[in-house]
Amino acid sequence: MPALSPTAAPEERSPAASPRTLNEVRAVIPQECYRRSPGRATAALAQAGLLYALPLTALALTDRWWALPGLWILAGLGVVGLFVIGHDASHGALVGSRLANRWIARACMAPGAHVESAWDLGHNRVHHGYTTRQGFDFVWHPLTVEQYRALGRLKRLQHRLEWSSVGAGVYFLRSVWWDKMWRFTPDGKRRGAILRDKLSLGAVMAAATATAVVIGALTGGWVTALWLPVKLFAVPFLVFCQIFGWTVYVHHVSPEIRWWTRREWTQFRGQMESTTILRTPRLLNRLWLHNIFVHVPHHVDVRIPFHKLPKAAKAIAAAFPETVRSARLSVRAYLRATRRCKLYDFERGTWLPYSVARAA
Repeated sequence: MPALSPTAAPEERSPAASPRTLNEVRAVIPQECYRRSPGRATAALAQAGLLYALPLTALALTDRWWALPGLWILAGLGVVGLFVIGHDASHGALVGSRLANRWIARACMAPGAHVESAWDLGHNRVHHGYTTRQGFDFVWHPLTVEQYRALGRLKRLQHRLEWSSVGAGVYFLRSVWWDKMWRFTPDGKRRGAILRDKLSLGAVMAAATATAVVIGALTGGWVTALWLPVKLFAVPFLVFCQIFGWTVYVHHVSPEIRWWTRREWTQFRGQMESTTILRTPRLLNRLWLHNIFVHVPHHVDVRIPFHKLPKAAKAIAAAFPETVRSARLSVRAYLRATRRCKLYDFERGTWLPYSVARAA
């Protein structure tokens, strides 16, 4: 796949033509793109639930070694499909009712073991509010050469793993799921809601695990009792983390995608210049991804429902052709990014390889 267009290096693109706010971008989005559809929402929920339940049922009924890997991938994709719908609901974009959106988000995020109120704070407020702003957006925030050189040996090894071509799931599991969700509880008015969500989701997860253990013990003894919750819940969850960590990575990390210093950052730069539109295989998108790779319009305005993102993307790309990055999703481009995007020079606005730290 060619480099994401526009192909100019980040520091070579002049910001002179950039609007100071996102209002000019939002003005070109047709009003139709904000119209929620209860029918589409219901159909998407039913489809996502079915595509999760089917491989889970098959996993419960078989232990054939040759069937398990494929079923685990399908179950992990099922978790992804539910999570994407829950992500839409968490933004308030799926249905018209705020309360219904919140409960749908909680239910759809449960198979991925995500605390919706904590996700709302970290993803909806921080990541979307300060996309690719130095010191604010924590998702795939790069280290400078100086910060990397200050790390101990084990922390450097951890960084090399998490920023490698196979480390996206490890990064997402540690940095997003654990550090910014389960381990972190903020002070202030959100504290109570997040604690309640943690307790309720934890109770649901414990009940599901206990049920699987009991069923396993009754049908196959203590070995099956231990194996069944691992097979049904733990492995699909890890597959989900790998897929979703990779998804977040390709949205915001590329040699052509810039991170911004605090003084240079604007909403326009963060949401328009540091996000992407990636074309995915149609069947994959239709069954599980629900247009989540049409990422620019989602960052421009989170109120746009998932099924309206392509139409909004066309309008934005037509009005800002020199700004919107669009390309076909490619393994080659991903591997290129994982080779080149290791550290970051915020003053020059460029990604750096590890060799720069060694030379320093």
